[in-house]
Amino acid sequence: MNSDISEPGTSPRQTDPKTVLITGASSGIGSATALHLAEQGHTVVLGARRQERLEALVSQISRQGGTAVAASLDVTDLSSVRAAVDYAVERFGRLDVLINNAGIMPLSPLEQARVEEWNSMIDVNIRGVLHGITAAQPVMRRQRSGQIITVASTGAHEVLPTAAVYCASKYAAWAISEGLRVESEPWLRVTTVTPGVTESELADSISDPETREAMRQYRANTLPPVAIAQGISYAINASDGTDVNEIVIRPTTQRP
Repeated sequence: MNSDISEPGTSPRQTDPKTVLITGASSGIGSATALHLAEQGHTVVLGARRQERLEALVSQISRQGGTAVAASLDVTDLSSVRAAVDYAVERFGRLDVLINNAGIMPLSPLEQARVEEWNSMIDVNIRGVLHGITAAQPVMRRQRSGQIITVASTGAHEVLPTAAVYCASKYAAWAISEGLRVESEPWLRVTTVTPGVTESELADSISDPETREAMRQYRANTLPPVAIAQGISYAINASDGTDVNEIVIRPTTQRP
């Protein structure tokens, strides 16, 4: 298989197409990854809560000659994630890759005690990853093959003011993914993709005005989400016997 990272529009179609379920597929990294993988010939199952966005993305992929279906999915609900996995298997006979991509980032100083926002980050960014693993593992065990990719953040490796809970949740996602890797048999490939500052809707969930403005300035130089999609594609298309464990992708301007 070709594992080169190519620009959109120039990617060769893969000789070993895979069925890929992507959570948080309605925008940002999720939708860019769906487009990029579909262009390469992979079948993509798009999971998110915003069904109208998923349907629009399915239509776009279909017009471009790719194969995609939408699955209503709430990563905070284990039964919803299991239903999406079952749907992928019913439609396409197998699930080769799960991409745990859904995430939220309502930053705020700890002294503001925005407990509901903290709980939402814990539910989506941590429980969502665990739910994805729990739902996908039995299918992949039956197949004796599969790959679970978790999208973390450079926030997993550094803590910024107002981001304590977000960084903790992303460190947890990184730790869970690494724990899965060291526990798993060789037939399961496990990858953590760690984006730096990337164009997305994440900052839209910040309710504190000062934090929102600080994040706007911090995010003045961002990567396009397709840059992360290319890293994910590299891990998926790696040759048999190769496990790409972690990819850190930052804009050149990001320090640290």
